[in-house]
Amino acid sequence: MQDSVTRTDVQQHDGRSTGERPVLRSMLRGAMLKCPACGIGAMFHRYLKVSDHCPHCAEALHHHRADDAPPYFTIVIVGHIIVSLVLMVEMAYRPALWVHMSLWLPLTVILTLVALPPIKGALVALQWAPDAKEEIGDSFEPSLPEDKGA
Repeated sequence: MQDSVTRTDVQQHDGRSTGERPVLRSMLRGAMLKCPACGIGAMFHRYLKVSDHCPHCAEALHHHRADDAPPYFTIVIVGHIIVSLVLMVEMAYRPALWVHMSLWLPLTVILTLVALPPIKGALVALQWAPDAKEEIGDSFEPSLPEDKGA
């Protein structure tokens, strides 16, 4: 059986693959913390630090930045899960406040720390798929509107 992640149609040019870049496949690979190009190499070399290049296929990843989006999406997702659980437990059992604190604070921290890397990986892969860097160029300088008066 042929390995589904091995790609022979991809060529490298200046550290970037020139093959097809399906968004969904790229995001799934990123969510699994793998390179969006090959699906084998690790995307991160530390907890949330994106590698400069994929260790397997040498795809350049250093220019993709997720900035504030991963924490935002993590807060939204974890917040919905925790608030729903807190409300269900409160309505069903009405435990003391110390029970809520001892349950929900550690669970919130753990869920946040577990969810953040896959969310960041998926968002970096989402940037990689259409290759936003090529569209705006290496140095993006906004152009000012021309003065048509005078």
